[in-house]
Amino acid sequence: MKASRALHLGDAVTGLSLAGLLLPEAVAYSGLADLPPQAGVIGLFAGLFVYALIGRSRYAIVTATSSSAAVLAAATLALGADDVTQRVVYSSVLVCATGIAFLLAGSARLGAMSNLIARPVLRGFSFGLALVIVLKQLPHIVALHTHSTDFFALLAEVFRNTGSWAPMSLATGVAALLALFSCERIPHVPRVPGVLLVIVAGIAAAPWLAAHGVALTGPIHLALEMPTFAAPANGQWLPVVEFALGLMFILYAESYSSIRSFALKHDERVRPNRDLIALGLANLVSGAFHGTPVGAGYSGTSANEAAGAQSRAAGVYAAATVLVLVLLFLPWIERIPEPVLAAIVIHAVSKSLRLAVFRPYFRWQRDRLVSLTAVAAVLAFGMLDGLLAAIAFSLAMLLHSLSSPRLSVLGRMGAHDFVSVTRFPEAACTPGVLVLRPEEPMFFANAEPLLALARHQALQQTDVRLVIISLEESPDLDGTALESLGEFAVWLAARKIALRAARLKEASREALLRADFSQLPAAELDYSSVDDAASAPLSSAR
Repeated sequence: MKASRALHLGDAVTGLSLAGLLLPEAVAYSGLADLPPQAGVIGLFAGLFVYALIGRSRYAIVTATSSSAAVLAAATLALGADDVTQRVVYSSVLVCATGIAFLLAGSARLGAMSNLIARPVLRGFSFGLALVIVLKQLPHIVALHTHSTDFFALLAEVFRNTGSWAPMSLATGVAALLALFSCERIPHVPRVPGVLLVIVAGIAAAPWLAAHGVALTGPIHLALEMPTFAAPANGQWLPVVEFALGLMFILYAESYSSIRSFALKHDERVRPNRDLIALGLANLVSGAFHGTPVGAGYSGTSANEAAGAQSRAAGVYAAATVLVLVLLFLPWIERIPEPVLAAIVIHAVSKSLRLAVFRPYFRWQRDRLVSLTAVAAVLAFGMLDGLLAAIAFSLAMLLHSLSSPRLSVLGRMGAHDFVSVTRFPEAACTPGVLVLRPEEPMFFANAEPLLALARHQALQQTDVRLVIISLEESPDLDGTALESLGEFAVWLAARKIALRAARLKEASREALLRADFSQLPAAELDYSSVDDAASAPLSSAR
């Protein structure tokens, strides 16, 4: 009983400390999504309560995220939303469609789909998206009305009109940013978020700032309304589906990364399909009541863990605290200066703007081009198209790497081991036996070039009586690989050279058995090692 009471007390304290971070971020992300301030607060309640009931991560904090808010703003603009009313209605359709996409993916048990987005792509996308978000907040910092939506056009417009910047608004935003970054360096008050301190200071100074022309947040209407939806202009349902799938991918990649990171840290089990369902229902509820899309953002989740969360109840306590704050202090929240909210958004995404995230890829000499292409794609094509372009580029680079044929000749080292003679020149080749190993999985893009290299190696040696091909790198064989192997066996047989396959995976062996090549009978497919294949006599009918 005492342990349970201590558990709930710890979660309650965590919820209190989280509320000061989550409420202002929710209001700020509403502005990033071009929605009224209450949209983020509704998303906050929906995400925290629904995930606490259905989700499984002890630390995940499901609320509005900067990336999804930015994508939603771009999506509603692309759908032709010209005013706030249209944006609210279209965003409800998009967020609900995103929830449905999550539910379908969870029902189909597609929890591993985030693996389609390579980490270098995600790092580059996050960096590029953070640049876009920071640029979109600059007009709020300097109180400048802009019309451009493209990154480079907006950048040019902002700096072309420096004479129209409002000095007091700029000073407010810069002061808030300095305070936020300074609070990160104060180790003595880890449970008091700097965001809350900046918000309180902004509210206290609001009358004086408003008198000097600094814009305030304005009215927040939190009365729940019956869900209302409207078809997009000209029946643009296909773009709605595309944007919803894009939002789902972005939210799930971000959420799964956060959930998995803290699960590994605390030796907890990850249940991705259950989390898909939880995120789907959270987005459905949020969208139905005109809230923002929600996901498990890294900043909120890490803050939850750092504050000492013991269970998912910490999120519920945070939501309850936010509700109390809204009911008691709503008029004060409406007085938050807009440059302060913009500073909160910039501070939140600043962690994604560290060049150090690219350092490992340059040190490893791997995926440098992929990560930089992801950044460039987001800036050039926008958030969703940029992400899709970056994913396509990463898959193209993978295909290019796999389709580049690399074939090793193996020699004997020691009693039983066969190793590459290029890497280990002291390895001895068995007279009359040529041992070959493809260094990547054999499939349609590289099968013929690989076996062309194999033919070349066979022709280089005049005394070859047996070719052994070690296929441990190939978990399965597609039709092109099977046909190419059959042709290779026929080519060798015409030169009175036998062919054996060693170290076959089960799926590859079954495929070759079904292919039933006469020059590669079942007896030549059962060698568990290259040594077994090289030691067996040619007349063996294993």
